[in-house]
Amino acid sequence: MNILGISAFYHDSAAALVRDGEIVAAAQEERFSRKKHDPRFPGHAAEYCLKEAGIGIDQVDFVVFYDKPLLKFERLLMTYLSTAPKGLRSFFDQMPSWLHEKLFMRRTIRQALHYTGPILFSSHHLSHAAAAFFPSPFEEAAIITVDGVGEWATTAYGVGRGNHVEILKEINFPHSLGLLYSAFTYFTGFKVNSGEYKLMGLAPYGEPRYVDTIKKHLIDIRPDGSFRLNMRYFDYCAGLRMTNRRFTALFDGPERKAESKITQREMDLARSIQAVTEEVMLNLARHVHEVTGQKELVLAGGVALNCVANGRLLRESPFEDVWIQPCAGDGGNALGCALFAWHQLLKHPRTPDPMRQKASYLGPGFSDEEIGAWLEAARIPHTRLEKEAVGREVARRIADGQVVGWFQGRMEFGPRALGARSILGDPRSREMQSVLNLKIKFRESFRPFAPSVMLEHADTCFDLRGKDSPYMLLVADVIAERRCTLSAEEQAAQGFDKLRVVRSDLPAITHVDHSARIQTVSRESNPAYHALLSAFHELTGCPVLINTSFNVRGEPIVCTPQEAYTCFMRTHMDFLSLGCYLIDKREQEPWKDESDWREEFELD
Repeated sequence: MNILGISAFYHDSAAALVRDGEIVAAAQEERFSRKKHDPRFPGHAAEYCLKEAGIGIDQVDFVVFYDKPLLKFERLLMTYLSTAPKGLRSFFDQMPSWLHEKLFMRRTIRQALHYTGPILFSSHHLSHAAAAFFPSPFEEAAIITVDGVGEWATTAYGVGRGNHVEILKEINFPHSLGLLYSAFTYFTGFKVNSGEYKLMGLAPYGEPRYVDTIKKHLIDIRPDGSFRLNMRYFDYCAGLRMTNRRFTALFDGPERKAESKITQREMDLARSIQAVTEEVMLNLARHVHEVTGQKELVLAGGVALNCVANGRLLRESPFEDVWIQPCAGDGGNALGCALFAWHQLLKHPRTPDPMRQKASYLGPGFSDEEIGAWLEAARIPHTRLEKEAVGREVARRIADGQVVGWFQGRMEFGPRALGARSILGDPRSREMQSVLNLKIKFRESFRPFAPSVMLEHADTCFDLRGKDSPYMLLVADVIAERRCTLSAEEQAAQGFDKLRVVRSDLPAITHVDHSARIQTVSRESNPAYHALLSAFHELTGCPVLINTSFNVRGEPIVCTPQEAYTCFMRTHMDFLSLGCYLIDKREQEPWKDESDWREEFELD
């Protein structure tokens, strides 16, 4: 039985294919359309899933949509009515897309996919819950889902047992932890639904001096983990903007303009809302543990991508273990609704399996034969290596201070690069963070880089308390033994001056608060990447590499060999590892216009 899950029309549209309970393929539409966070119907992603499964649309038994459009439309209408006439223009802007494609979803799916079979619907947070629980390694677990908003719900908790998930309680719109965090993302000059990572990375540079203000005026946090927002300070209900003049008065002036200088105020705002978010999540986890009596916890929803909060949940909540859906946002709901249909609606049994999601390597892959044929056709100078030599050769170049684009195996499903579409560097280098930010990623200099570490050596570098972090969704501290002793002057550094302080013997991945967003890599989950880490460890004694996503600012992670080469040539990377092929920047022809490149060399 083939079940195709679809999420679409808000942000990070995606498709996923489940066959007889096995996750065959899953991918976000942005990777094919090249439009970051693409919200459009995931036609390319669905086409890929069918191709990976080797089937046509006529062999799909069910298509499942990730939420209930009529309920979402009800919320939209009731919210606009309650704020009228304030949001009238926004209302009329929204109506054409609703009446054309969003409201009549069965018709939209049939037209987009040329599908004539049955179409099922889950609810938004039920899809999140299914995505969190069904691929997890637990027989039963508590479930927490937190995001901006689904139909009405913004936060939910429940229990998963066997092949069944149940939502026990919800918090409804407009009271939303995700939208509160996004309001601060907007106010500090970053883009909503994509800049939240930047806000989280900015937080350690600031002080929590606005925490009391936030708790006094914006959010009422209750001991049971529930909360209510004071809507006098927000304008998102009317669809106009996230915050209003009252919010501006509360935080010492207007919002920061995008791309303008970041001041201490923005750093302090980031630190403050991060602290409040962590408090809410910890309160909620403690309450859910008390109510459900479960030992393990699973998480999904956009707020579950806040890896700093996740790290605190693992360390400080009463749960013994935490598993987080690697594609925790709306994209992951394509997988969640497909699994919900297979297990809960069709009542198929479930066997817990830590590798059920295949380490989230669920996207397109390219064979060495395909890559080699393309390199020859495009007349790109390259060296072919034996498979077992790839890790050693790449490790040697990284150890020499080179930056390498790493393109191996199937692409990751989710926002994190996990060693399939990655840019890699030496974490021991004091200059590598600024080099990667300014010359490779073309992004803000304050943003930290994440480490990949061999699972068997993780505890020699990071305080993970014996847990693994395969999806780069947990933050933990660099262990004390690897930290540097700081002078009084270094300890007193403020704001971005903190960037100049070397804090450990892994300076390029140690954030200013001694933390790191960690990916643990096992031989079973990614043999090629683990072999590279092992080779680097043998060369240097260091089992860690810098791992950042293979893209530049404003673009999705690369999907194809052509996109990897384009990104490689447009940046200051030194080498590109494509399957068993190694490409040296010094041997390449000067780069020409990208449009000419695509027209001449794009694969069928």
